[in-house]
Amino acid sequence: MNTQSLAASLFQQLQQGQGLQQVSQQLGLDSAQTSQAVGSALPLLLGAMGQNASEPQGAQSLLNALQRDHSGGGGGFDLGGILGAVMGGGGSGATDGAGILGHVFGGQQPQAAAALGQKTGLDSGTSGKLLAILAPIVMSFLAQRFAQQGNASELSSALGQEAQSGGGLGSLLGGVLDQDGDGQFGASDLMKLGAGLLKR
Repeated sequence: MNTQSLAASLFQQLQQGQGLQQVSQQLGLDSAQTSQAVGSALPLLLGAMGQNASEPQGAQSLLNALQRDHSGGGGGFDLGGILGAVMGGGGSGATDGAGILGHVFGGQQPQAAAALGQKTGLDSGTSGKLLAILAPIVMSFLAQRFAQQGNASELSSALGQEAQSGGGLGSLLGGVLDQDGDGQFGASDLMKLGAGLLKR
């Protein structure tokens, strides 16, 4: 594993391909807006997944989901294919952005979209759409990195670093994920948040 964060590595891949351009067309944003919004959304998504995976049970459930739905037959990370399926409304579990967000954020999905909107200047509808587009891409990217090894603790460790760094979204992430309002993200929040994910 290189020292570059997962968010930075994935952002780089989106920049190198046509990814950011396709996302900007889908959302009706210019390339600068899209770049800034994606740069903020990826750490938020990965950080939230890091919170989900901070407990062994959550990490194993996430790894199971990656192996089952997102490994793509071990053919590597096909960004173009994933984007095409997501934007074309393919409808499979692997490209169901809203479904993935439901597992990641639980009932806090609207707050996550609103918080991202505040940071990026987008309306919450657009930022919610962006999160739904990016969620399957993030899952496929993680599957490419971790599904083959099948090591839940490595996945948990890598995502934990994302949750800590948060790309400047640390307090925002904490506010979104603090489901019981006690000012900190703890086990009770994890159980509320991860109920859908952990049952899978």
